[in-house]
Amino acid sequence: MAEDLKIVSGNKKEQYLSLLPQISALIADENDEIANMANVCAALKEQFNFFWVGFYLVKNGELVLGPFQGPVACTRIKPGRGVCGSSWEQKKILIVPDVEAFPGHISCNSASKSEIVLPILKNGNVIGVLDVDSNELDSFDEFDAIYLNQIINLIDYG
Repeated sequence: MAEDLKIVSGNKKEQYLSLLPQISALIADENDEIANMANVCAALKEQFNFFWVGFYLVKNGELVLGPFQGPVACTRIKPGRGVCGSSWEQKKILIVPDVEAFPGHISCNSASKSEIVLPILKNGNVIGVLDVDSNELDSFDEFDAIYLNQIINLIDYG
């Protein structure tokens, strides 16, 4: 597939439905998960213009920054800390409409206003998370949870 995305307008569901097969085709012939995570971040950033989108990977008992698109970010996150650490610890998707109201929120960038974090599971263990931030309040909902989860499940994590 050419490395160009067809960016569509419309409602969120239509945008995800257009993006899913494009991401699938983009990463189908690549077996390196870092390369695929990088392209997923780029595709999500390009389609939705999210403030920040990226992966954190579990390494030596903490989340370590992986491929991302957006401003510089926190490099390491402990279990249970912030939205990412909480999603990892709880093994569940967290949708935060206002990050300032989230107990223990880690402010990597003060422009971030809302966030969704999805754990990446392999054999029942969290091996990383996908973190998406918006510079607007209440940007994420169940549609994002459903479709972002489908997108992260397209990647073969070795």
